[in-house]
Amino acid sequence: MSILPFKPSKKRRFEALIQPHLEGMYRFAYRLSGQQQDAEDLVQDVVCKLYPKLEELESVEQLRPWLNRVLYRHFIDQVRRKGRQGDRPLSELVEADSQADWLDSLEADEAGPPLLLEQSRLGPVLDLAMASLDPDQRTLILLHDVDGWRQEDIAEILDIPLGTVKSRLHRIRAALRKKLQRQLEPESAPRRVEE
Repeated sequence: MSILPFKPSKKRRFEALIQPHLEGMYRFAYRLSGQQQDAEDLVQDVVCKLYPKLEELESVEQLRPWLNRVLYRHFIDQVRRKGRQGDRPLSELVEADSQADWLDSLEADEAGPPLLLEQSRLGPVLDLAMASLDPDQRTLILLHDVDGWRQEDIAEILDIPLGTVKSRLHRIRAALRKKLQRQLEPESAPRRVEE
């Protein structure tokens, strides 16, 4: 028996369910879209679509992965509608001021000149390598390797088997490693012709 003689309004029940997840949804949407405005629009679209489905939301046991799955599917639908316009270089996805922020998060004991030089050299090459990936591949590597999501959570959100997540991560990393090696290995010096 309820102490309150009335049931909270639909709006309050919806807010109580969604509010704790909005920040996480925004971060995920930003990772997917790469633009603040697009991420905000994506979250707003999903929240507006879910409002009439309050009863369904209330029946979901683990809301966070479920919401992220809905968000991901909505994003994929938008990308498909726009065609290949969703493929943008990583350098366009991240504002110029914060491009190196996530690379800088790879901390070392000392950030001496050699490390700083290597990071400045690696950043643009890594941006190009990441930009060459399909949006699905880029999303997977960003979720796992950059954001630190567990493979089980990614499998649930993307609605694919765990083994598929593992094998895709392995293939994506191998492809990135090859691209980075080609770009970063010193070119062989031209041979001098001796007279």
